[in-house]
Amino acid sequence: MLRQYWKTLVSVLGGNFLYFVILYPILPPSARHRPSQLDWGLLIDFWICLAIYGLLAIPSRRR
Repeated sequence: MLRQYWKTLVSVLGGNFLYFVILYPILPPSARHRPSQLDWGLLIDFWICLAIYGLLAIPSRRR
């Protein structure tokens, strides 16, 4: 269970880092997240976190 927690934590922090630090400055205004709103930026951030989680889960599936 602790391993699952760490995968989740790394995927959320890594995804948010990628979205807010690297991608945010180059995204068009419609794809940027605005605080306290459900918008396209939040969806993009979610998908990045989900992709990182999937990449972290691949090695554990091979065992």
